Amino acid sequence: MATTARPRRSVLYMPGSNARALEKGRTLPADGLILDLEDAVAPDAKADARANIAAALAAGGYGGREIVVRVNGLATPWGYQDLVMAAASGADAVLLPKVESADAVRQAEAVLRAAGAPEGQRIWCMMETPLGMLNAKEIAGASATLGGLVMGTSDLAKDLHAAHTRDRLPMITSLGLCLLAARAYGLAILDGVHLDLNDDEGFADSCRQGRDLGFDGKTLIHPKTIAATNAAFAPGADEIGYSRRIIAAHAEAAAAGKGVVVVDGKLVENLHVENARRLVALAEAIAALESAAT
Repeated sequence: MATTARPRRSVLYMPGSNARALEKGRTLPADGLILDLEDAVAPDAKADARANIAAALAAGGYGGREIVVRVNGLATPWGYQDLVMAAASGADAVLLPKVESADAVRQAEAVLRAAGAPEGQRIWCMMETPLGMLNAKEIAGASATLGGLVMGTSDLAKDLHAAHTRDRLPMITSLGLCLLAARAYGLAILDGVHLDLNDDEGFADSCRQGRDLGFDGKTLIHPKTIAATNAAFAPGADEIGYSRRIIAAHAEAAAAGKGVVVVDGKLVENLHVENARRLVALAEAIAALESAAT
């Protein structure tokens, strides 16, 4: 099961066909990188991209960043070999495209295990089709190897015949279904990309909405958006301070045998304590990641 205490504020897509981008990824302040073999790579460049990613991961140097390899689907000419490579790559997770059923997860898992994938390597699922939305619960519960869901809002909007509005109202039902499924099964979940790189205000709105909805972070298509995303999805100083006070007050009440905890005049329930611990753990993990990168 995934832990949301691992920083996943910003996760940047990087085309496997671009060796310079794979090199640059070692220095970027993103919490995670998705090394892409699917949408970002032309058909005639798939094999070279696979070799590039394998070589980059063998060379290492990505520090504490979470490394995810997005493969092509098993029904394509490249999917099987992508999974075999990913199994031995040392990547933290393998991202499956256009997942629409629990069976798709289990089929990919069987290939990964047969290819020698380590126990700690997780499977992530792209949620980007109407059928995927309807089957979100079954997909999220398909395997204990599952680590998270990633929204593919661009493809989803196309399939829904929906507009890309700033409030993303056409997406709200789909976002909600996937969020419910992820939280029900203890998975991480990342919001989709914002396509207009010149729309800074719209991008900021999207980040705020994503965090308010409950996403752990956002997928990105350009390094220039990393800093703003990290700031948007990081717990603030006031939030962390309040969380620490909740944890301390709960510990004091427990030691005194009291069942009621009050912080800043507000009654604190067990759910608030759990959330406070999660936020503090996340803040500490972010600080550790940023310290290691400097």
